[in-house]
Amino acid sequence: MCDALQLPIVDLSSPDRFSTANSIRQACIDHGFFYLVNHGVDEELVNKVFEQSSKFFSLPIEEKMKVIIKNYSSYSPLYAGKLDTTLSTKGDSNEGFYVGQLAGDLNQWPLEEDLPSWRSTIETYYQQLLSAGTKLLSLIALSLKLDEDFFEKVGAFNEPLASLGLLHYPGDLDSSSKEIYGASAHSDFGMLTLLATDGVPGLQVCCLLIMRQP
Repeated sequence: MCDALQLPIVDLSSPDRFSTANSIRQACIDHGFFYLVNHGVDEELVNKVFEQSSKFFSLPIEEKMKVIIKNYSSYSPLYAGKLDTTLSTKGDSNEGFYVGQLAGDLNQWPLEEDLPSWRSTIETYYQQLLSAGTKLLSLIALSLKLDEDFFEKVGAFNEPLASLGLLHYPGDLDSSSKEIYGASAHSDFGMLTLLATDGVPGLQVCCLLIMRQP
């Protein structure tokens, strides 16, 4: 059993951008993960998102299935996915609601009369996270010894493919099963993952050290 990682903390509001970029570089080399503080995402909004998320997942399954996932957006039921396909389990024990680009009509939403302010809260959260991610990517560019606006110049911010996922883990649903995973082992896809939790423990982070010959 490995000791718990003490992950570094990165302050997104620090005026010393080069020092922050170096901290990000070292954190990514040593761990691949870090805590982000002063990121500009309103704390009250985050609390509202968890509250609204809980309201949605508390709905009867028949109501949630009305916005079943299409085009990788909206509701994904329990056991619908399995991140580690080598497992013999029927699926990961979580349900989710996914939001893609806000422009267009790809997203499906719960009815306003069923969940007042639900859509507006999630859309505001999406926009604030996108802003924080954009700021962070400019620092990641500096950490890679690139121009601060490198990702912008290559078009990475043109209609960015950003996805927001609200996840609910019901817990131990079948104690007779030898393998129960809320989200089985995986590596995230895309450039960047910003993760917010409600303080309930359970997330496990694995750091891989790759040795190369000189």
